[in-house]
Amino acid sequence: MSNLKDDIISFDEFMKVDVRTGVITRAEPFPEARKPAIKLWVDFGGKLGEKKSSAQITANYTPETLVGTQVMAVVNFPPRQIGPVMSEVLVLGVPDANGEIVLVRPDQTVPAGGRLH
Repeated sequence: MSNLKDDIISFDEFMKVDVRTGVITRAEPFPEARKPAIKLWVDFGGKLGEKKSSAQITANYTPETLVGTQVMAVVNFPPRQIGPVMSEVLVLGVPDANGEIVLVRPDQTVPAGGRLH
C-alpha cells in the first residue's frame, strides 16, 4: 500500500476524472474474457449516449439482474480493448469481504449522465 501523503492530488486533478451515472440497458455473459466477466451497455443519456464496458462482477451479479440498474462509471478514459470487446467506460466497484466486486451505485434514482461532485 502506498503512502497516502505521496498520493495527494489537487482538486483540479480530481475534477479531470469524469464520473457519471448511467443505466445498464443490456448485459450479456462474456465467456471470451480471461477472467469471468459480463459485457455491459450503459446509457448515460444526452451527448454521451450508450457506451460499452465489461466488468468482472459474476460472483455478485448475473446479466439478467443488471438491466435497469444505475451505476457509476468513469467516462473520459480512452477506450480499451478487452478481448473482442472495446470497453469505452470504466464501471466502478469496490471489493466485498471476499474480494469480489460490488458495483458503486447511487442510493436513489438519479438522472442518467449526472456527474459526481
